[in-house]
Amino acid sequence: MARNGFMKRGDNPPFLLEGGGLMKMLKKLKEKLKKIVPAKLASLKTKKKKGPVKKTTACPPKDIPSFQETIAVNTKFSHPEDTRPRSTMPQELPSCYNQDKIVLQVRDPRWLHTYWELRNQTVEGLKSKLGDEFHRAKKILRVYDVTNIIFNGSNANSFFDIQYNDFATSWYIDTAGPGRSWCVDLGLMLTDGRFITILRSNVVSTPLDSPSWITDEEWMIPDDVFARLYGMGFGLGKSSPVGRGWQQRLKQGLFSSGISSSPVRKAVKERSFWMKVDCELIVYGATEPDAQVTVQGQPIKLRPDGTFTLRYYLPDSKQVIPVKAVSADQIDERTITPIVTRETR
Repeated sequence: MARNGFMKRGDNPPFLLEGGGLMKMLKKLKEKLKKIVPAKLASLKTKKKKGPVKKTTACPPKDIPSFQETIAVNTKFSHPEDTRPRSTMPQELPSCYNQDKIVLQVRDPRWLHTYWELRNQTVEGLKSKLGDEFHRAKKILRVYDVTNIIFNGSNANSFFDIQYNDFATSWYIDTAGPGRSWCVDLGLMLTDGRFITILRSNVVSTPLDSPSWITDEEWMIPDDVFARLYGMGFGLGKSSPVGRGWQQRLKQGLFSSGISSSPVRKAVKERSFWMKVDCELIVYGATEPDAQVTVQGQPIKLRPDGTFTLRYYLPDSKQVIPVKAVSADQIDERTITPIVTRETR
């Protein structure tokens, strides 16, 4: 050590030189640490494995609802089902319904449409009944004009035949006759000319392709009601701006000339209360436009479309009104006779 009190490089500290006391203390401390530290580490590992025993306090058991309480809770709240229609896949219509049926329907004033179904049992029955004639026969749709008649199978105004193939189950029919009634038979035309009806359709009526030729009849209206309605058209109502004097002159001019809508004349009134009832007969029909028609033996004139309308007074008696139509070539002839009886009591 230098005189000035500082240590030189390589010198030992003074406390290490005095008997080595400090070094001995460090050795002892090191040996104690070697004994203490492993024991502490072992005790810590044991505590981590076992873990501290925690004291737990028993929790009170939760209340479990009974069956009745569960039902009460469930019924306390409503859960409506979804009532919206569920989307379903479209289903194909069946190709047949296993029944013998023919249906006739109107498409427009000229065209009809019919569809039908024949059961296999029906076809087999016809084959066994007709034998070879069944295979030689033609499959026919017979279209009847049944306008203004009650059709019984043999009294049609006219008919025409349509031959269809073996695979057809429907057909469009051109009637060329608007404003008429039609019926269709499905059957077989045998080689000898006989027609066998298998199915008969319903009766349909085609609409007119022009304004109706049926006009409204002349209905009886009391004079006072007619005057009020007719006057309203000329501004004779309560709120009319026309002057009162002009209204009076117009009313006198209208009703003093005998204008009336009633076809029935009033009887002489002996009292304030009266009534009169009468009847008329209207006969109407249709045929071919070039046909010759007579009613009760008297020829009548047809409209361009072959229709006609007649109006008769109907007394208390029995009226026989034969209507006869003859074709232009004098070959076909039809007679229909309405019989009407009136009895007034």
